[in-house]
Amino acid sequence: MGNHHVERKEDHIRIVLDRKSSQSALTTGLETVRFLHNALPDLDLGEIDLSCTLAGRRIAAPVLVSSMTGGPVRTAEINHNIAAACQALGLPFGVGSQRVALDHGGMAGLGPELRRIAPDVPIFGNLGAAQLRGDDAFDMARRAVEMIGADALFIHLNPLQEAIQPEGDRNWRGLFDRIAALAETLGVPVAVKEVGFGLSASLCRRLHEAGVQILDVAGAGGTNWARVEAARATPDRHALGATFADWGIPTAQAIRQARAAVPGATIIGSGGLSSGLDVARAIRLGADIGAIAAGVLKDAIASQGDLEARLSAVVEELRITCFCTGSADLDALRRADLMPDQLPPT
Repeated sequence: MGNHHVERKEDHIRIVLDRKSSQSALTTGLETVRFLHNALPDLDLGEIDLSCTLAGRRIAAPVLVSSMTGGPVRTAEINHNIAAACQALGLPFGVGSQRVALDHGGMAGLGPELRRIAPDVPIFGNLGAAQLRGDDAFDMARRAVEMIGADALFIHLNPLQEAIQPEGDRNWRGLFDRIAALAETLGVPVAVKEVGFGLSASLCRRLHEAGVQILDVAGAGGTNWARVEAARATPDRHALGATFADWGIPTAQAIRQARAAVPGATIIGSGGLSSGLDVARAIRLGADIGAIAAGVLKDAIASQGDLEARLSAVVEELRITCFCTGSADLDALRRADLMPDQLPPT
């Protein structure tokens, strides 16, 4: 089983890098959010404050390097590059699913060295919701946090991916109650994220009422995991990818709906973000943090330096957006003027 999981993770990276095989047929909707240009900002660009707090730690900018995946060799390399780059820039990051490392005893870059590399920034662990069914699920969650010194634990929701994956977990009965119980007992914040099809407003509300304080909407418009799984499946299942190529709640709509539904939650906006301007758009729509995954995957594989340069560019794009909207900080950016009729529908 271990080798099979490893091969699947390697397939995921190969297919995600081939955007033609993995991209959603939908757009994120973020492209419809156009800021009103301020030609005379009363600001010093260098003094714009992008800092904020996430999972109890101060971060330099609201840019999360979101969960990525891969087989043991690649996972170690990717996670070490991410940890080092994020520590250098003061940015948070989340690891890919820790299931393989927990089930089969290999660290695969998911050990205590991550916290040694990145002692000062928030680290999010990661387990699939389907892993919460077992009798040892809460112990597994605790070990997932401890093995990397995580500040919070992502529970990812991927029912469509699991339904299309030939070996997927299809019994999701009772998982909401398991997530609620975990949120009460884990000891660090439980964060819930989709993987690219969006969290609805009603689910965000139910999760928040159950004690989940951090919600990553992970909307549609970026990587489509139905297409990814169909691409690696047998030919008779390839058509499923096309059937669900435009499935999901576009990212912009998911962010607005989540913020309206749970004004007190920490909202992470992800799903197809690729620039600092996209992060600014997500924040303007109601997100506290913008998250990028596939958009920096190639850089994370290449080297720490490549990733650090890419993330520095994202932060600089966000800072320039603030400058050209007259926003001295993130609170001001949330109120920045938009071009008329530029908000996406709720």
